[in-house]
Amino acid sequence: MNTLSEIADVLRRLKSAVIFTHMRPDGDTLGSAMALHRALFMLGVRSEVVNEGDIPEKFLFLEGMKDIRRAPTLDAEGYVCVDSSDEARFGQLQSAFLSGVKKGKVTVNIDHHVSNTRYCKYNFVRPRASNCENMAELVRLMGVKPDKLLAEYLLMGMVTDSGAFSHGDVNGETLRAAADVVDAGADIGVITYEVFRKQSKARAKLYAEVISRLRYDLGDRLVTALVTQEQLAKYGLKQDATEGIVDFGLTVSPVEVSVCMMEVRRGQYKASLRSKGTVNVNEVAGVFGGGGHVLASGCMFFGDYEEAYDKLRYAVAQRLPQ
Repeated sequence: MNTLSEIADVLRRLKSAVIFTHMRPDGDTLGSAMALHRALFMLGVRSEVVNEGDIPEKFLFLEGMKDIRRAPTLDAEGYVCVDSSDEARFGQLQSAFLSGVKKGKVTVNIDHHVSNTRYCKYNFVRPRASNCENMAELVRLMGVKPDKLLAEYLLMGMVTDSGAFSHGDVNGETLRAAADVVDAGADIGVITYEVFRKQSKARAKLYAEVISRLRYDLGDRLVTALVTQEQLAKYGLKQDATEGIVDFGLTVSPVEVSVCMMEVRRGQYKASLRSKGTVNVNEVAGVFGGGGHVLASGCMFFGDYEEAYDKLRYAVAQRLPQ
């Protein structure tokens, strides 16, 4: 694995770059990408950020977020991947990335997931509460002093992936990194409101309905929420409206693992998993081809919901302390 200083040197030498973010983007992948995009701009390097789908509305309050493209338009020298554990995380953009690899693009991977496969020529992977902590250090090593906008991109990622600095992997480094970007002008009050507290009336109704139907199992140590396409259609919402639902389960005292099963389409469910620490949910997700972090991971299930639930329940049960 490369050092972050080596990655900084590689990026400074690029003449142009495409920055890849993962499908179903969250604040950390978007914050990492847009912070790097801003830093490269300040160094005179052309770049663009790409994502396969729609950017969740709650992140559009920051300048530049609407400029993220669905596919590369630059014939760039470098392809930079942020907050993405493997190429499959790019979704429909995976083919564009692999095509660039075949053409000899300089590929760079900057991530914080323990499940990262080191799929680029240059790789830096360090587990932290958010990838934006890695990115903040990288920007500094590139010789860029963050302005207010760059700082707010970084803080958005730190706030999002740390659960507003409440997750078990938050440490002094996390808080020092956040303090630095706040000192650079990032408004933590605005960012936490936009990312966590602001919601539409329709989303509040969906949240209430889903939470009222939580399913407890394994002596109340496992709780599962189900969000169906029918419910999303009922309230006129998109899939990004389900973000944050999984975190509620961990507020219940006996619960050790919380899961949100979102119906992507008929016969396909995206599972988001959270743990208080007694269960490594990266291992659980790995059983089903997914991954992420020890405390927060995800995977996909195909087929009947009850069969998927039984498989997930068994995988969690195998890892719960007796």
